[in-house]
Amino acid sequence: MSGLIPQHFIDDLIARADIIEVIGKRVQLKKAGREFKANCPFHDEKTPSFTVSPAKGFYHCFGCGAHGTALGFLMEYDHMSFVEAVESLASSMGIEVPRDESQRPAHRYDELFELLAKVERYYQANLRNNDAAKDYLKARGIDSATAKRFSIGYASAGWSTVLDKFGKSNEIIERLLAVGLVIRKDNASHYDRFRDRIMFPIRDARGRCIGFGGRVIGDQEPKYLNSPETVLFHKGRELYGLYEARQAIRNIEMLVVVEGYMDVVGLARHGIEFAVATLGTATSDDHLTRLFRLTEEVIFCFDGDSAGRAAAWRALEATLPQIREGRQIRFVFLPEGQDPDSFIRDNGAKAFEGALAEGVPLSDFLVRELALKVDMDSVDGRARLAELAKPLVQRIPQGVYRELLTERLAEAVGLSASKLHALFSKDQETGRGQRYARGIAGIRSARSQRQSGVSKPSVVRRAITLLLNNPEAGQALDVEKLAGVTRPGTDLLRELIETVQADPSLTTAGILERWRNREEGRHLGKLAAVEIPDDEDFDASAELEHSLDQLAAYRQRERMDNLVKKEGLSSLSEAERTELREHRRGPEMSG
Repeated sequence: MSGLIPQHFIDDLIARADIIEVIGKRVQLKKAGREFKANCPFHDEKTPSFTVSPAKGFYHCFGCGAHGTALGFLMEYDHMSFVEAVESLASSMGIEVPRDESQRPAHRYDELFELLAKVERYYQANLRNNDAAKDYLKARGIDSATAKRFSIGYASAGWSTVLDKFGKSNEIIERLLAVGLVIRKDNASHYDRFRDRIMFPIRDARGRCIGFGGRVIGDQEPKYLNSPETVLFHKGRELYGLYEARQAIRNIEMLVVVEGYMDVVGLARHGIEFAVATLGTATSDDHLTRLFRLTEEVIFCFDGDSAGRAAAWRALEATLPQIREGRQIRFVFLPEGQDPDSFIRDNGAKAFEGALAEGVPLSDFLVRELALKVDMDSVDGRARLAELAKPLVQRIPQGVYRELLTERLAEAVGLSASKLHALFSKDQETGRGQRYARGIAGIRSARSQRQSGVSKPSVVRRAITLLLNNPEAGQALDVEKLAGVTRPGTDLLRELIETVQADPSLTTAGILERWRNREEGRHLGKLAAVEIPDDEDFDASAELEHSLDQLAAYRQRERMDNLVKKEGLSSLSEAERTELREHRRGPEMSG
């Protein structure tokens, strides 16, 4: 098992990479001052809003919000994983990627993977020896070849078969607990989670078993049971059948998203190799990112009942921010009472493929569903449709798709496309413009805000923006000035300062890469795109120092305000009374 790519190597790779060369090989860039511009490759536009900063090693689109480093661009544009992007970038620079064996990824997880693999084989052996389980699969049309391909197994009906087989020590029982195969009782004893169920191993991108889904044979509830969230398994990210689809199809032209394991397996049995299933959750942004890295066309296939339509609508809402040029999203609704597995068994693969071909485009589904909620024969109803559509349209990146959808809605409500577009864009553009203006103004007016020494609402944001754009300016900062400061974002600011001080060579792009998988990373990417003054008299180090002084002054003022309140309640300690008295005497002594 390969070790982790050392962090220092990633930092150095990002610092040495020529982002202009990386992006310029794929997108036609045009120099514009200190930066380069282009039409955004992630959404369709007529006026270039995609900027690349060689100084920051960073790209940002002011139209759709896409941003990142050279690695991020390779991941998004070339549909690479992070490791693949690192290896590709390093290869283009003639650098070998080292592996730090002393920090092997999840070394402590190796034993968990091994345990899951053993249990997976145990379930498969159980299936071969259980006639009732084999008969159930045969009745569902699953032959032995398909069962073998998906490593389908069977969990015996006993309460402790897995526990008895593998739980030979307290240490192994803890591992069984960690991967969700057993459950601990209140009295500290344990029992098997999966009992009398057909078992479907869930695999990660490397084909390793990370959890299971279990389907009952009889009538007990719940019908489907998944492994719980564990250190290996996160159901909001994983897609059942995706690994198998990638093994079966070299170039995946489309992926069909269904609701259950049996749907994926049943479709594969009839030659439909490109189906995947969410694991008991609504379609998430992580799911969609994984799907669109592999294909430009995603089809959601649901039952035709109200629950299926509700699930489809949730999928639509999740998909809107992911719409890009060239991507196609459609919805297929099967006859009520049928799921993909039963449909293909009753009607065959050609009928299913025909249903896919007749899938409803996202735009049609959106308009149709909204129209069902209003009275389209009245002015009030059509106006209401426009209001319902507005927040949905605003979640779609700017581009041709959004323009065409607006035209479609305009036709439905009886307005010109230009008027409806203006209504949809007004609040969004105003908000975006004001936020961008505030970002620049917050930096350019920093010197003019030095009035009372008390922190302005944007002082932490301003400091983070300055530090992101000038990492070297953080070297001499006294981070202890932030001690006791409770303003939102202060902890992040402190961590950023400590990070750049620990690694003086870290660049803007390097910082963003370190925060890639953290919630704050998305916000840092936006702040990194804010323009800052480039005039000679602008001193980023001095501005940062003053920001910390402001925060320290804010903390002191807040402290004194609290003491004054306590004084009014006659609840000051002797030490607090002395502190307040000395503070009040301060101005007199200095005067």
